[in-house]
Amino acid sequence: MKLGLDSKTAVVTGASRGTGLATVQTLIDEGVRVVGAARTITPDLEKSGAIAVAADLSTSGGVSTLMDTALAELGGIDLLVNNVGAGDAVEPVGFLDTGDAEWAAIFDLNLLSAVRVTRAALPSLIERRGSVVNVSSINSRLPAAGPVAYSAAKAALAALGKSLAEEFGPRGVRVNTVSPGVVRTAIWDDPDGFGGKVAALAGADHAAFLEGIPAAFGITTGRITEPREVAALIAFLLSEVAGNITGADHVIDGGTVKTL
Repeated sequence: MKLGLDSKTAVVTGASRGTGLATVQTLIDEGVRVVGAARTITPDLEKSGAIAVAADLSTSGGVSTLMDTALAELGGIDLLVNNVGAGDAVEPVGFLDTGDAEWAAIFDLNLLSAVRVTRAALPSLIERRGSVVNVSSINSRLPAAGPVAYSAAKAALAALGKSLAEEFGPRGVRVNTVSPGVVRTAIWDDPDGFGGKVAALAGADHAAFLEGIPAAFGITTGRITEPREVAALIAFLLSEVAGNITGADHVIDGGTVKTL
């Protein structure tokens, strides 16, 4: 299938590793000129062929830096992927152990970064009849599966996508959401990351914990999702091949979510 994305321009946030980096690489392979944003520019992002921008998108200043660079380098934005999320603010703790500062940090990163970046990109997206994909999580559908503030922020992000699709669809902009389950990224693979902390709380060896995730989470396919698989879904939704899909939330989780 040819997606017809060559000659398009794109901004991808959270682009330094994992799903964001895989999305950058997938879009570049499709002929897209990409600006990739991250708080820390990794060697992999530098080598990807994207224009790398160091920016903290939990702040309005970071968003301004990204959008000013993107518009100057690309001349306009056809495609936007709001992938930034999770981050160091998310800890495997309960509601009573999550204070106001943690709630604010998680919402700034997982919701308000997308609000700010999309607001800044919309004039160009409207002019070019562009497309947006927001990366949420199955936590928006399974709020008991993770930290409460993170789940709430991702549910709000999915709702934001619905609202934007309705408001800006008549002006030619499509907005969709992708909600992955467990993806093989540093969030889970890093012993010092979220997955490592969950394993430690359970008194489990990290490697054994990772191996047991499909069974523990009820993943029907028996394996966790690879970043390139999420990236392929994102690229499809951005393309005109999916030209009449908007306001939808697409789950990619190996069958973790069992409900309709």
